[in-house]
Amino acid sequence: MSSSRLIGVGVGPGDPELVTVKGVNALRAADVVVVPVMAAPDGKDGGERGRAEATVLHYVPAEKVVRVVFALNERSDRGRREAAWDAAGERVAQLLQTHDAVAFATIGDPNVYSTFTYLAQTIAESVPGTVVETVPGITAMQDLAARSGAVLTEGTEPLTLVPVTAGAAVLKDALSGPGTVVAYKFGRQAGEVAEALRETGRLDDAVWGSALGLESESIRPAAEIDGTPLPYLSTLIAPAPRDGGRGGKL
Repeated sequence: MSSSRLIGVGVGPGDPELVTVKGVNALRAADVVVVPVMAAPDGKDGGERGRAEATVLHYVPAEKVVRVVFALNERSDRGRREAAWDAAGERVAQLLQTHDAVAFATIGDPNVYSTFTYLAQTIAESVPGTVVETVPGITAMQDLAARSGAVLTEGTEPLTLVPVTAGAAVLKDALSGPGTVVAYKFGRQAGEVAEALRETGRLDDAVWGSALGLESESIRPAAEIDGTPLPYLSTLIAPAPRDGGRGGKL
């Protein structure tokens, strides 16, 4: 039985200034900080510095950081994805045997579409007794709302978050409802997303963004989407239809 702690730390969407004080303290207090990196075609470390790692290095020294390979965008080859999760779990399990506190840095929030949830499940089975904790992080939809001026919710409006990896039809169903819709990971299906916005009358007020807080940041009206593929980690906000009256949705 382990007495170690595995802490999933949300480090925000990329801007190092958006890591919470609690998140910074957790990263600095941990014995080691694990960061997920993209797998190369051969399953090994592709060498590219991910957004989580770049953010973490603003707060902890490089020698404290351990890169662990995940097949982050793998959806077609389930076997390859599962093998990557197993290998990552095995590496983190080894770290937990020799360290009291292992932090895992994830972009956004560790409980919102995060790689951390798969790792935590693996560790719960392979290293019984490990205490799993999470530190919340700022999400991309919050950052995009702040940078674009889009209001996420008012009064009794619902908020629906849709990963477009589930298909554009799921997004269209959500857009047909009354509330604000946020779409994650829609870059590769940008054309279908634009069409769904048009068909539901939600195009004019919608906004999309990518690389928020980074030098390559892009924030544009959704009406400018022309079908050209966008960055994978693009975020869309389609605000709820509003009549402009103050407090009209209370």
